[in-house]
Amino acid sequence: MELGTLLSLNVSKLETVPFGNKEVITGINKKPFAGSLDLSATGLSGDAQGDLVYHGGVDKAICVYSAVHFPYWAEQWGRPVSAGDFGENFTVSALTEHSLCIGDVVAVGQALLQVSQPRQPCYKLGMKHGLPSLQLDVQQTGFTGFYFRVLKEGAVAQGDVLTLRKRHESGVSVAEANRVMHRDQRDRDGIVKLLGVPELSESWRHTLAKRLSKLDDAAE
Repeated sequence: MELGTLLSLNVSKLETVPFGNKEVITGINKKPFAGSLDLSATGLSGDAQGDLVYHGGVDKAICVYSAVHFPYWAEQWGRPVSAGDFGENFTVSALTEHSLCIGDVVAVGQALLQVSQPRQPCYKLGMKHGLPSLQLDVQQTGFTGFYFRVLKEGAVAQGDVLTLRKRHESGVSVAEANRVMHRDQRDRDGIVKLLGVPELSESWRHTLAKRLSKLDDAAE
């Protein structure tokens, strides 16, 4: 089943940028790369992340964002939106947070990938665009994007088709995971179902397990 196309491969080096009265090191200013890149278990060759606690690593090797959302943001911002504007590695067509589930397996180029969690934007996205509220705006819309982990390494290139290889039996979509994490934080059943997906990233498992424990303690 074809899901969409890899419209743009985006990478960046680390750079130091001013933020308020300090400087931060970031790799959020991704730019399109014309050609093929090798994709390893920790990401694209030539790409960097500034904060490996919240970005990158095996559970968050590839950040994906859909160009389907670009018209909405262009209207909000009053200017065009370009590939890489959300700090994503893959700008894709067609598929959105409703298209894929946590644990789904997707083939692109020579690589085999698996959805691990929604993207959880940090303050650097707002910093990049001079829009302090953007981090929260992205969460509220649900237009977050998501992360892939790499099951099989290989080369990927602009124009590659993303193909669904296996739909996870849990059926918990990225959009549903966003709802549980950000909007309905006291939905115990939703939390339990999400935690029941072994392929969910370790960081989200940790956060949701703590939340579930607090809910259970409060109910006693």
